[in-house]
Amino acid sequence: MSNYQFNVSVATHYLPEKSDPERTNFVFTYTITIKNTGSIPAQLISRHWVITDANNRIQEVRGLGVVGHQPLLQPGEEFEYTSGTQLETPQGSMTGEYFCVAEDGHQFEVKIPEFVLSLPRTLH
Repeated sequence: MSNYQFNVSVATHYLPEKSDPERTNFVFTYTITIKNTGSIPAQLISRHWVITDANNRIQEVRGLGVVGHQPLLQPGEEFEYTSGTQLETPQGSMTGEYFCVAEDGHQFEVKIPEFVLSLPRTLH
């Protein structure tokens, strides 16, 4: 097991009440759970997102922390947050990484596995 390891899981949700398909505006939220699966306390310092819509239009987002926090996670501890994004298409995907610093000063990146943003399937 690595000393420096976070596990990332994601759940997504489409918000029809905030979206306006006629104006090509589709709003999604994503809830992310970050768990320190390593053996050393570490802090999430910043994030980098690559958001791609169905037209292959790419937005990159960089910033400090997540939703105003820079959580320090003890081994086994997790942090959950919800954020959102808008797309011009009903489908897209997101991927990226978190930049973290362990208590001993070691810096490491945590890859965020790619996940899909998509309207729920409708049954007729």
